[in-house]
Amino acid sequence: MIETMHGLPDGVLGFRAVGAVDAADYESVLDPAIDAAVEAGNKVNLVFVLGEEFERYSLGALWKDAELEGKPAHVWGRIALVTDHSVIAEIIHGISFLFPCELRIFGVDAVDDAVAWAAEGPRED
Repeated sequence: MIETMHGLPDGVLGFRAVGAVDAADYESVLDPAIDAAVEAGNKVNLVFVLGEEFERYSLGALWKDAELEGKPAHVWGRIALVTDHSVIAEIIHGISFLFPCELRIFGVDAVDDAVAWAAEGPRED
């Protein structure tokens, strides 16, 4: 599932993956939050945590993640991926040139740094 992180600075959306993540998690949690930020004219500065509680992505979730790339490039500010899963970090690092924004990978022990970095990103179009 995807849980919303609370208490973040204005202009930062934060989410935590817990257990298995599937397409319905994107549809019910992540997509509406991103769409609301875009409709409000805000850049999407995102913190996404894949910590110890994270188990796996379903194929449907991977597809929904790929669909996020279809959003116009101008809506993206910064993406902070927080994970100690080395394979995931290496894959994301390898394809980071495909992301239409700044992307940085942080270790789980640096969640606060990830949030601060995302908060420094652009706010409005």
